[in-house]
Amino acid sequence: MSSAADVTPDERPARISGIDKIERRRIALAESALKTLGELGYARTSLREIANNSEFTHGVVHYYFRDKIDLISYCVRYYKTKCAQRYDEVVETATTADELGVGFLAKMTQTLVEETPMHRLWYDLRAQSMFEEQLRADVVAIDQLLEAMIWRILSRYAELVGGEPSVDAATAYALVDGLFEQAVVGYADDPAGVAERLAGRVQHVLPKLITVA
Repeated sequence: MSSAADVTPDERPARISGIDKIERRRIALAESALKTLGELGYARTSLREIANNSEFTHGVVHYYFRDKIDLISYCVRYYKTKCAQRYDEVVETATTADELGVGFLAKMTQTLVEETPMHRLWYDLRAQSMFEEQLRADVVAIDQLLEAMIWRILSRYAELVGGEPSVDAATAYALVDGLFEQAVVGYADDPAGVAERLAGRVQHVLPKLITVA
């Protein structure tokens, strides 16, 4: 592991407000690393590979992250936290179930098309967590975050139609996430029509997760 001596003074975390400055640098490194990680995936990416494809040196990357798992977990956690918040405005502003459904599907298909590599990285990491114990806690935390996101959408949808969810949060997440993962795999292979099929499937499934009195 690189020592502080391997890092130039400008690259070391500042002593004043150290935690904030360290976190800002880690975020900058994560944003720089995400493109490489999305292209190469978990197994093919090393800290050196990330450094070679960014403006940061290998020493700097290693100074802020102890190993590849530490960096990749941080990157995916950072990205997925932002993902979990992207539907909040739709949930808060929609006044009808149709409006909520349209807004939700628009954002879902947009992120599928524009950020496929990032979603591929997440599913890659989740699969690897079955074999890499170091990854499991972060993967569980991210899954819980995404499950809560889907539950907020479903709960608001149920409220707008005057009903209530007919499944629990874990089941709703499994159904929607399963459709999205299938779309990510399909889009990476042949993008033609995948976003439209995803929208159609989720639009078909969503009302079935609601019981109206």
